[in-house]
Amino acid sequence: MPQTQVPTACLALADGTIFYGKGFGAVGETVAELVFNTAMTGYQEIMTDPSYAGQIVTFTFPHIGNTGVTAEDDETTEPVAAGMVVKWDPTEPSNWRATSDLQAWMAAKGRIGIGGIDTRRLTRAIRQQGAPHVALAFDPEGKFDIEALVAKARAWQGLVGLDLAKDVTCAQSYRWDEMRWAWPEGYSRREGPGLRVVAVDYGAKRNILRCLASAGCEVTVLPATATAEEVLAHDPEGVFLSNGPGDPAATGSYAVPMIQEVLKRDLPVFGICLGHQMLALALGAQTVKMGHGHHGANHPVKEVGTGKVEITSMNHGFTVDAQTLPAGVVETHVSLFDGTNCGIAVEGKPVFSVQHHPEASPGPQDSFYLFERFAEAMRARRAG
Repeated sequence: MPQTQVPTACLALADGTIFYGKGFGAVGETVAELVFNTAMTGYQEIMTDPSYAGQIVTFTFPHIGNTGVTAEDDETTEPVAAGMVVKWDPTEPSNWRATSDLQAWMAAKGRIGIGGIDTRRLTRAIRQQGAPHVALAFDPEGKFDIEALVAKARAWQGLVGLDLAKDVTCAQSYRWDEMRWAWPEGYSRREGPGLRVVAVDYGAKRNILRCLASAGCEVTVLPATATAEEVLAHDPEGVFLSNGPGDPAATGSYAVPMIQEVLKRDLPVFGICLGHQMLALALGAQTVKMGHGHHGANHPVKEVGTGKVEITSMNHGFTVDAQTLPAGVVETHVSLFDGTNCGIAVEGKPVFSVQHHPEASPGPQDSFYLFERFAEAMRARRAG
């Protein structure tokens, strides 16, 4: 930002590094883990992705704000990411679907943003040192207590051991029938009976539920804390385990027993992101915290069985340790960036999961076939 302009926002890292910039959105302070996302589009979907609870997102793509915002693109009712870091001030919207601009939306939703940041330098720091704990402050008068901000960043407990699924899950069960957006009608509703699916909500994105509905599923969403008895009471033909935030080991304290009981019924099971990690834990594997995680819409993933490479959308800071997969559980997908696990399956059973996000919101549509695979497994079971 110009040297003559008084900074109105401050990003303080736990190691004492300070970034000054121009604030936008809501005035105030927040403390969180800082990650970077390499997606070139979909900032609204990213900010409303429940998997970003407890995190501030640095966008490496500089043109943030250019498509504005629209309620149709929200992945949940309210933004979940704690804040936003961008290189340039958010630009004015230039898109026919926009109903508001990003700065006004951030302010209305109580989320803090900072612009004018050297995001290349910040991204290098995250890659080299791991995702840091930070404090982000926006004060229109530019008055900051730097020592206090650094102290708050250092005192923050971090995501390890933190169960955030309970904070972002639904309060009660509900039905979902909205399908994927399509031109020119937009969103449409699935009609008639379908494949009965119970989706366990650890922080589910709306477009994942739309993909299930578009695959012919009659979806009932249950809270993260649902027991096996509550899941099975809906007589599901398949069980879906959603994405979500936080430490999978912490969420697993109540999710794993439920999943293990469901697995005894030989139902098709499909998991995404945190749901993938929950399934892995239920099968006896372990998860570990990553240095800076995977966050973007350009991650190459190889399907081990076919050698096919998919460009995928990812958002995770923990990963399944492939070395801990038990006998009978195979690795189906791997990241071509670092070789980490991106998918598992139980041999001889319709039970599988992936670390990446096949719903393409934002991101490519290479992995839509996974929803069809889940639906085909349920149809095969129904056919006997």
